[in-house]
Amino acid sequence: MLPIRSLPLVVLASALASAQSLPIKWEELTAGDFIKAVQQSRGVCVLPFGIVEKHGPHLPLGTDLINVRYAAEHGAQQEYAVVFPAYYFGQIFEARHEPGTLAYSARLQLDLLQETTDEMARNGCRKILIVNGHGGNNHLLPFFAQAQLASPHDYVVYVYSHGPYPPGRPPMKTKTDGHAGESETSHTLVSRPDLVHMDRAGTESGRDLNRLDLPPGVYTGIWWYAKFPEHYAGDGTAASQALGEFDMKAWSDGVANAIRAVKSDDTSLRLQNEFFEKAKHPLDTKQ
Repeated sequence: MLPIRSLPLVVLASALASAQSLPIKWEELTAGDFIKAVQQSRGVCVLPFGIVEKHGPHLPLGTDLINVRYAAEHGAQQEYAVVFPAYYFGQIFEARHEPGTLAYSARLQLDLLQETTDEMARNGCRKILIVNGHGGNNHLLPFFAQAQLASPHDYVVYVYSHGPYPPGRPPMKTKTDGHAGESETSHTLVSRPDLVHMDRAGTESGRDLNRLDLPPGVYTGIWWYAKFPEHYAGDGTAASQALGEFDMKAWSDGVANAIRAVKSDDTSLRLQNEFFEKAKHPLDTKQ
């Protein structure tokens, strides 16, 4: 092996940069490097939140988990943050009738998530960004974030759900596009193409059966099963690599932007501390 002084400058610079770079994945860091990683991320840690459930006849049970981790990891590569290990302990009662679904009790979901964020904070993660990858968590996660105001915390929980796609998105071929449909199948063609069985995508129907007749504003938990009893919404056969690449880049960019915003946010914790102090003496709050 050549002595270091004999190496070309370009090679030496590359080697030093590689030695100084840190993995983004929590589980891949050594204990010593973890300290450096939290410092480099300025205390921002990302918790990609997926689920384990049926995804039509053609996608893997862990589709949401796989795709949200892809977006979170690619976002953290753009704007450094520590990414928490695979987390799939969310709300999926509506798929309990399908094989492979892991549906934990509501109390356990909340308790486990609270203890997880508490442990992340104890390890220096003062700003925890939960990136949601599952529609069934759309009510759970905002409630969890709101519930952080029930008792004092020295950290802030943020929830990020990917919003509208930017201009230039390839045109959709289908009108009903939901669970395991055109978009989600396209996403998985990018994140884990080896797990997508396109030949099976047309073996079940993802048609909306619309079996409930309730007025607007009336909600019932059985609504999803009433529409899509096969746990398939749309038509995965319409998926394309181009759509998947566009969407996953947009999602990853969105995560990176969220990390940047959270890093620069010093207001939330200050206001949170102010709130907790006032909550101790509500009668002293000026009216």
